[in-house]
Amino acid sequence: MSEIEVQGTQRIDPGTVRSYMLIQPGDLFDADRLDRSLKALFATGLFADVTIRRQGDALVVSVVENPIINRIAFEGNKRIDDEELAREVELRPRVVFTRTRAQQDVQRIVEIYRRSGRYGVTVEPKVIQQPQNRVDLVFEIDEGELTPVQTISFIGNKRFSDSTLRGVIQTKEYAFYRFLSTADTYDPDRLSFDRELLRRFYLESGYADFRVLSAVAELTPNREAFVVTFTVEEGEPYNFGQIGFDIGLPRVTEGDLNGLVVTETGDRYDSTKVDESVDAITDKLGNLGYAFVDVRPRVERHPEAQAIDITYQIGEASKVFVERIDIVGNVRTLDRVIRREMNLVEGDAFNVSQMRRSERRIRNLGFFKSVKVTNSEGSAPDRTVIVVEVEEQPTGEISFGIGYSSVDAVIGDIGIRERNLLGRGQDLRFGVSGSASSTEYDISFTEPYFLGRDVSAGFDLFRVEREYTESSYSEVRTGGSLRAGYDLAPDLRQSVNYTLKSTDIKDVESDASRFIREQEGTTVVSQFGQTLTYDKRDNRLDPREGYIGQFTTEIAGAGGDERFLRLKAKGAYYYPLDNVWGLAFLGQAGYIIGLGQDVSIAERFFIGGHTFRGFEKAGVGPRDVSSDDALGGNQYYVGSVELTFPTGLPEDLGMRAFVFSDVGSLWNVDASGAEVRDVNSIRASFGVGVEFVTAFGRIRVDAAEPVLKEDFDKTELFRFSFGTRF
Repeated sequence: MSEIEVQGTQRIDPGTVRSYMLIQPGDLFDADRLDRSLKALFATGLFADVTIRRQGDALVVSVVENPIINRIAFEGNKRIDDEELAREVELRPRVVFTRTRAQQDVQRIVEIYRRSGRYGVTVEPKVIQQPQNRVDLVFEIDEGELTPVQTISFIGNKRFSDSTLRGVIQTKEYAFYRFLSTADTYDPDRLSFDRELLRRFYLESGYADFRVLSAVAELTPNREAFVVTFTVEEGEPYNFGQIGFDIGLPRVTEGDLNGLVVTETGDRYDSTKVDESVDAITDKLGNLGYAFVDVRPRVERHPEAQAIDITYQIGEASKVFVERIDIVGNVRTLDRVIRREMNLVEGDAFNVSQMRRSERRIRNLGFFKSVKVTNSEGSAPDRTVIVVEVEEQPTGEISFGIGYSSVDAVIGDIGIRERNLLGRGQDLRFGVSGSASSTEYDISFTEPYFLGRDVSAGFDLFRVEREYTESSYSEVRTGGSLRAGYDLAPDLRQSVNYTLKSTDIKDVESDASRFIREQEGTTVVSQFGQTLTYDKRDNRLDPREGYIGQFTTEIAGAGGDERFLRLKAKGAYYYPLDNVWGLAFLGQAGYIIGLGQDVSIAERFFIGGHTFRGFEKAGVGPRDVSSDDALGGNQYYVGSVELTFPTGLPEDLGMRAFVFSDVGSLWNVDASGAEVRDVNSIRASFGVGVEFVTAFGRIRVDAAEPVLKEDFDKTELFRFSFGTRF
């Protein structure tokens, strides 16, 4: 063979083609080497076609180059945007196009849609020829409909019904009201998690030998829905047998740990109780300084007796001290803002409870999407490094709110707030809110660590204009306050404040009570106050467990026109009966006394509406006989008990129902005589309510009927509220 001639190349140098050949000029013609050369050229992916032929003493290699991708586009995609799809495909502009790689990208796009529950998706790649051997690649996508789960069935379950087990898993059967959820669309990852949920459920119910043999999802014949079938093996239920300890730590005895264990001999086996006991023992030993103690439950089954013996094995460990605290993930928030929330510092003896309390304090700042505080081994066996991992979230807010309530009708508000000003943890807020009967303007600033100390300080400026139709007058309050707060103990906080405000009683109707007409005009209040709060709730926004107590004292008279002493107390106790059922006990009371003068109507207490269901706003308490105006009172109390229970509707709706009873009274107004009806008799109401969260806001409806009342009280059967923020 004298030479190798390359034909058909445009972008690729002929020498590059020859470099892939396994035969060179001067070699003999060899059919096997020519065949392998042909395969090597195709394997490069550079050519759509290759032919090799002999022409005299020369070898002619003719190639057709694959085109270069000029542009990649997606059409028909509505649920998944172009950017996400572009990240998943491997082909890119200025890359050699091959149909094999295009088909591989088609499969990747199909897989993305299937993960989102769209198994009817079809993707077709279209190639548009361009000059200079370039092509535009367009993926035409028909997303199809969400592929729902039509039926969920179970095989092998005897102890629990299909409906009970359907309530355990996350995957749900299709229903029209689940339009805001994807739980009724098929997701293989969710199905795998459902296997684990079933296992946990049975282990908590005593079935230690439970297994999920299979979880199969099959398309219906019309390929429009899935049928999911779980095959399970329940086994027999077990009880707890002997409970013991195997302790390898000095100065730690079984007596120190017995009270921490919630597993008791004879009780039905429950894996969660074993986990709770391990956590309690670990926390106890962590508080003693054993950071890396190993607590393992050793399980010994006795099938014939249907009992399981548990031995808590506690490995040896030495006391550990904090070597270093590392903070990672904060870009905007200063390290010191996070570090000052830590209850541990370098050199302290390690304490698990203090580390968890620190994590809760950092999370309560509200600056971070996620907070994780962990510890790892330090430079020596008795040293540990605490790592605080945070993921920041936006802390600036521009909010617009709109809502409706049966008390204030349409309600709207506009707010601008920065809760982490300049990354220093400072809180600055400006807000405007209004309804059919009131308008409020306020601005506030809070420095959480004033002068570098664990003392919060701030100020508020406000102006409130409100119409009191129930008392036939309007009121304008303008003023400001200075405040400070500090912790006295874990969960116990003290706050003090000074308020200076001007109150203008105006627009008093001509037929209003003379006790209100006499107070028309402007008064100034100079007031000092303090509030003591003890908070052990599990969640400040939506508590389900724990309690809170609060006591407030306010005294006016250091300047101004008003002189009084006001005391207020509030408390709440939340007790969960299970994951859904729960009890709540709430109470509040107040007392105000004028110091050498009567208490003005602007400073008295009013109850009713949201504070006492079944009665109108200011519907309880002293009233003028002739005008029927509410006069307020100097003493009051309100107590409530509320039972939360499931509605029986799917959990996806996020609906909760309540049965409640309110009891209370308001009395003792300074105005007296035959013109005023003022009694301290007990009022009580009983009612039901329902609350659910929608994509458009929180909706709450209460229906309450007074069962004890006075004939001059104003009652209200329904209360409805709806609101959202956007």
